[in-house]
Amino acid sequence: MRISIIGSGYVGLVTGIGFVKLGNEVIFVDIDERKIEMINNAQPPIYEEGLEELMREFKGKYRATKDYRDAILNSEVTFIAVGTPSREDGSIDLTYVKQAAEEIGKILKEKDNYHVVVVKSTVLPGTTENVVKPILEKESGKKAFEDFGLAMNPEFLREGVALKDFLNPDRIVIGVQDERTKKVLEELYKPIDAPKLFTDIKTAEMIKYASNAFLATKISFANEIGNICKKLGIDSWKVFEGVGLDHRISPHFFRTGIGWGGSCFPKDVKALIRKAEEIGEDPIILKAVVEVNEKQPLKLIELLKKHVPELRDKRIGVLGLAFKPNTDDVRETRAYVIVKKLLEEGAKVLAYDPQAMENFRRFYPDVGEQIEYVSSGKEVLERSDAVLIVTEWPEFEELDYSGKIVIDGRRVRKAEETAEVYEGVCW
Repeated sequence: MRISIIGSGYVGLVTGIGFVKLGNEVIFVDIDERKIEMINNAQPPIYEEGLEELMREFKGKYRATKDYRDAILNSEVTFIAVGTPSREDGSIDLTYVKQAAEEIGKILKEKDNYHVVVVKSTVLPGTTENVVKPILEKESGKKAFEDFGLAMNPEFLREGVALKDFLNPDRIVIGVQDERTKKVLEELYKPIDAPKLFTDIKTAEMIKYASNAFLATKISFANEIGNICKKLGIDSWKVFEGVGLDHRISPHFFRTGIGWGGSCFPKDVKALIRKAEEIGEDPIILKAVVEVNEKQPLKLIELLKKHVPELRDKRIGVLGLAFKPNTDDVRETRAYVIVKKLLEEGAKVLAYDPQAMENFRRFYPDVGEQIEYVSSGKEVLERSDAVLIVTEWPEFEELDYSGKIVIDGRRVRKAEETAEVYEGVCW
């Protein structure tokens, strides 16, 4: 099948290359000339395990362009995979989704064939039908579900293992209204062996938000229990090993530590809170989930000050800047909160991350320009008075922490075994 994907960020690029591997041809549309050039040269503009290899292997089966007309006239299905960032009040910003819908609508006007438009961007329930559909109809002069197809297909990709998740998902959720669109998407996803849940469009939108909100809740719940365990001298990881053996609960997402970040959980939970308040609901649990998460990274600083009471002019090493390992994504990373607090306390910060140092410097200029970036975890240990572990990169398990004060937010076992002074956040 011929597919066009609007937006070649994390979701768009991984989705597109995944479809290429399944035997389709893909055209990416983006406004960023640098991204377009990199994609056309088989160079991923993001770090994701296995992505570069696939892009090289299937070069010629995909291309990138700024030209909507070229992409849509030469495809049968178009996915909208643009960003939906948060506004200051936590509400969702649909600027890019609206722009994409306008451009797609203009080209649909020229098409005689039945073209399917699929919203893959994370949008609140009602957005596809109440925002995207009217724009497409206005710009094209055509009727949705009659002259062109419209569907909602949320993504459930975990950064770091996103390609694996695309090709081997837990489930595929598709919100559709008309049978013709359903058949197109059934055919497109036929090679993937996973449960396929067809719902109405609003339900598909809500499944995405409910999933992320629940996972965020599970982490914050674990961290709240973990904070209690720490004060009682109990290892919270052992507690949740026992809790997770209950088949009704499962062990996943019970890794206590310094909380969640990234591009999805913070944005989606806040957007859901804002939407609930707009319709007259008070989402007490979700508000508490966010509150626990915002406080959690500062537990590292509290523990550090037990051993280094005065941080001014002390050299504090930070291992990890990405919000999780195996990605260069620093959006909503817990490292930002921690580094900012260290600088406020007058500490000199030395930081190392295998992939995310340049992104951290660029994304957080208020703190990123004030810290020293070093070439390895070994150098961090050699030059620091104390070390904070913020991201659990596998290579941090290979370091020698002997003679060091280590405050661990992610449970790196080698640090626990070898550090002279070791404190875990929740253990």
